[in-house]
Amino acid sequence: MPHYRRFSDASVSEKMLDTMFLITIGLGYLFALTHTFYSHAGRDGEAGLSVKDVEIAYFGESHQTRLGAALNGPMSDNLEKPEQQAVILDWIDAGKSETTFNSEIAPILNNNCIMCHSVEAEMGLPPLTSYKEVLELTHTDTGASVQSLVKVSHIHLFGIAFILFFVGRIFILCEMAPIVKRITVVIPFVAILIDITSWYITKIIPGFSFVVVIAGGLMGLSLAMQILVSMYQMWIYKPRTDAHTLSEDRMHQ
Repeated sequence: MPHYRRFSDASVSEKMLDTMFLITIGLGYLFALTHTFYSHAGRDGEAGLSVKDVEIAYFGESHQTRLGAALNGPMSDNLEKPEQQAVILDWIDAGKSETTFNSEIAPILNNNCIMCHSVEAEMGLPPLTSYKEVLELTHTDTGASVQSLVKVSHIHLFGIAFILFFVGRIFILCEMAPIVKRITVVIPFVAILIDITSWYITKIIPGFSFVVVIAGGLMGLSLAMQILVSMYQMWIYKPRTDAHTLSEDRMHQ
């Protein structure tokens, strides 16, 4: 009978390597979730992250501008003083005068926003270093542009695919029913494909934003399950000693 590797076959050094990788990936994913929260929370004017926030992020909102949506949502906490938000919003409503921009708005942006919103920062955020650049963000909020979605999509697909592959390669060393293992390693790949596809659909059908939330949550839960179960079986789980049963299981995995 062929012998399929399991955690019981791994050395302590290999388990330590796998464990540190899984812990690092887990922490990285938690920071990614935190970043998602701060990027989208509050867009609907309410505290916290909601499906409506996600809808606004991708579809936009006709009654406000992109800059206004950012100031009312994720960017509000980046201003040094709360009243600076009102100054910028009032400037937009008053007609977006270049003279007022230079005297009142530019100093606020330079002190609070330029460190991230500039070409030099290389963070992929819209620049706010000139009147012309800021003016582009004072039109009706149409959500994320297709160009920006394409840029983020290829980064996500390349990066997350590698993460899911290596986490999955570790997870398949677990002892469990083959069908459970197969479904678990496939789910996050399907979820990320649905998630990213849903970004583009939400640009057209705003109500589709709930699929973005569900798919993202499904990928996160599956990834968390693989990490936790893998670490449990590496260090705590005691494999079965029934050689005949174990051999049969390994034939199908």
